[in-house]
This record gives sequence, structure tokens and C-alpha cells, in this order.
Amino acid sequence: MEALELPLIDLNGLKSEDEREKTRCEDAIAKASSEWGFFQVVNHGVSLELLGKMRREQMKLFKAPFEIKATCGLLNNSYRWGNSTATCPKQFSWSEAFHIPLTKISEATCYGEFTTLREVMMEYATSMQDLAKSLAGVLVRKLGHKDSEIRENCNESTCFLRLNHYPACEISQEIFGLVPHTDSDFLTILDQDEVGGLQLMKDFKWVAVKPNHNALIVNIGDLFQAWSNDVYKSVEHKVMANGKKERFSIAYFLCPSYDSLIGSCKEPSVYKKFTFGEYRYQIQQDVKLIGHKVGLSRFLL
Repeated sequence: MEALELPLIDLNGLKSEDEREKTRCEDAIAKASSEWGFFQVVNHGVSLELLGKMRREQMKLFKAPFEIKATCGLLNNSYRWGNSTATCPKQFSWSEAFHIPLTKISEATCYGEFTTLREVMMEYATSMQDLAKSLAGVLVRKLGHKDSEIRENCNESTCFLRLNHYPACEISQEIFGLVPHTDSDFLTILDQDEVGGLQLMKDFKWVAVKPNHNALIVNIGDLFQAWSNDVYKSVEHKVMANGKKERFSIAYFLCPSYDSLIGSCKEPSVYKKFTFGEYRYQIQQDVKLIGHKVGLSRFLL
């Protein structure tokens, strides 16, 4: 399979006193969001030391016995293995994860014996939230709007972290670590290790993403595609299992409240207006009935 490097953007440009340099950086973010739906960033403001501490804590967590990880109450009882709705191999994800609301990560009672994870995760979530809001603000402003609405509606009460572990899979190289999907948020920030396995749909074919341990990956979600009237692209992606190596990643999801109304930034709109809660409910119904997410096409006018 063809392996590509995602567009690489140095975010030092956003802090530049040279307006031309700042504009070039903002233009690069908007261009990558329109043409790829994915890009990677360096000089992003999240310290490498913090990323390293978070990865070590994550590995310690996933190496615990299944009985401990699945204990009621651990990280808001958010542990999941595979996907319970799968009815055939192509719907199954060879992975385990904790999908944690930011509202819960400060609660000491959620951590059980993993006491050192709490402080690191709180610092990590704050750094990712700042970065996500900065990038979202750029994308909103590039389409001529103020970023206050997204900043106000996407905060620690609405966003999520997901800790991912993809064990080595000797069964088949065709097994999904994570089934093909688009993200249902505004945008996602991914910190992945050097193993690789992430693939995305580019020009109607799957391409592998070359890992870059110095960069964070950013991808556009369904809500930004709907809000931008298809200017920004929420691109289908997946993770392939590795036959010999395990893989770790952490995803931050920039989400609004469930009652937030998602409308187009300009008319005529491609999509009818919907709340994030309505969108999530439709996804859940589709997965329950047909085994996979349908997404934005359900809301076309």
C-alpha cells in the first residue's frame, strides 16, 4: 500500500509577530483541512515530556489484568474491548480503549490503584483542549466567522479523551484495529506511537500514514464538515492491526454539548440543521440496526 506523509504544519507561525507568516500558517491549516481532512503539527505547545509521561501511564494501565480494567468505576466505567455490535469480522475492531468524558478525569475515585495517572491526564487534557480550540478558531475565522461560539460550546464539560491499545494480532493482517469510520466531533487530535497502522481515504483509495513521533495528527470531524458546508472534509479512516507489534494512541475529541445546534456557516446549506444529540442518536441507531455508522448523509437536504 502507498504510504504518505500528511501535510506538516509548524504552529510557531500562529504566534509570529509577522502577519504574513501568521497568515501563511492559517492558510496551510485551512488548505489541509479542505484537501486532506488530516494534517500533522509540530511546535504545538504540548511538551514532549508530558506526552512521554502520558504514554507511560497509558501503557501501565493497559498492561493490567482484564478483570482490573473492566472493574466498575475505573475511569468512569469506560473500558471497552472490541465492539459488541459486530456481527461479522469486517465490523470488529481488534482493540481496547477507555473513552473518558473530561468531566470525570479530575475525580480521584475514578482511578482505583492507578493514582499517578490522574495528575498527568488532567495536565494532558488541558494542553489538548487549548490546542484544539486554537486550531478550531483558525478554521472558523478562515471562513469569515467569529470563533466564540465553538469556544463557548466545546469545553471540559463536553469533550472526551480516548486511550487506545491495539494488541498484536497474529490471526490475520486483514483484521481491523479500528473499523473504517469518520469522527463525529468538530476535530480530533491524535498522539500515536511509531508502530503505524493508521490509514485514510485519499483520492478514492486507502493510503497508509507514515508515523512521525515528533508530530501530533489533527483530523476534521463530521460537525466541521457540516458547519463549513463541505469546505472542510471529514475523511474516512481506519487502523489495521499489526501481526507482531502492539500499538498505542490517545485521541482528544473536540465536541459541543448535546443540545448544540449545528447549522451551516453560509447558505444555501448542504445539510439540514441538527443538534449534536440528534446526530449521536442517529449514529447509535444505525450501528444497532445495520452494524455501521452512516453519518452526514442522513442529514442531507
